[in-house]
Amino acid sequence: MFKLVPALLLALGMALLFTPWVRKAAFKIGALDKPEQRKVHSKVMPRMGGLAVFLAFALTTLLTQQLDNRIIGLLFGGLLVVLLGMLDDTKGLPAKVKLVGQIAAAAAVIPFGVQVEFITNPINGQLLHLGLWGVPVTIFWIISVTNAVNLIDGLDGLAGGTSFIAALTMAAVAWQQASLLGGVGMEVVALALILAAATLGFLRYNFYPARIFLGDTGSMFLGYALATMAVIGVTKAATAISVIIPMVILGIPLLDVTFAILRRYQSHRPIFQPDKEHLHHRLMALGLSHKQTVLAIYGVNLVLGISAFVLTLVTTSQAVLLLFILAVVIIVSANKIGVIGKVGRPTVSVSQNLQQRSSKM
Repeated sequence: MFKLVPALLLALGMALLFTPWVRKAAFKIGALDKPEQRKVHSKVMPRMGGLAVFLAFALTTLLTQQLDNRIIGLLFGGLLVVLLGMLDDTKGLPAKVKLVGQIAAAAAVIPFGVQVEFITNPINGQLLHLGLWGVPVTIFWIISVTNAVNLIDGLDGLAGGTSFIAALTMAAVAWQQASLLGGVGMEVVALALILAAATLGFLRYNFYPARIFLGDTGSMFLGYALATMAVIGVTKAATAISVIIPMVILGIPLLDVTFAILRRYQSHRPIFQPDKEHLHHRLMALGLSHKQTVLAIYGVNLVLGISAFVLTLVTTSQAVLLLFILAVVIIVSANKIGVIGKVGRPTVSVSQNLQQRSSKM
């Protein structure tokens, strides 16, 4: 594990070095995020910051890790996602075009051996080998996580910090599972830690008050990388709850997008229609400041991360009990905050909250 220290320092240093350069480039090429009614920031901000994260991650991986087909596939697919994000950050792409690009990037890893091969039945522990069905399952999983992380990128440092915690958790879970599988999946430990280090370096400029945003370039890449790493390593364990663990690790973005779909369906709105009802919007409507909201969500991410690691240590029955408790707490809390529907929704809007805080300053 200590052999990874130079690689982690290299990824951290590269992110710290590249981010100011990307910030200047964003202004020059027009990769700018302008204020609008649905957004929280009040001034023009450079985006496309995820390019710095990708460069730090990719270069460190190429320079320090022993490459195999799966890692090459991750880097190749990640490059496709980054290019797609850069186009969206500079030109703006229709949702359908972005989806086609995401499908292409997700499918790109399949020939490199990155694929969900089986799912463990949580009831009896038997393996369900997917065969050719593994291809659409893999693509659906990668696209889902890619978009989930993309959708929570609504506050300074939120998507980056969430991904940082998820990457650390994934490294811990992969290490635990690899120790049980005779070292199988250890490459994910290194990859996840390198991604965490690159993200941490970027957070130096992205945490509140941010000087640059991840943009679709970064939020899509982080989601893509985490989803692909989960397929490479975390889902390989033939335990009854192995298929659930990546979902717990990425709980906040996955739950937020799930609740968004339920909320819009409940109110008869188009599922892909943006709104200001996401978790971070609702917490700010409750009176939390920008920074407090981000830190609160970090706290929930930490709880979910610890829970995911605990799931690798306990028996199946204990894991089911823990998952049941988590599910109950999440559903009750989400309903209380108002991210599912109208029940318990506070009457103060995000914009009203910001206006009230501005008047006090």
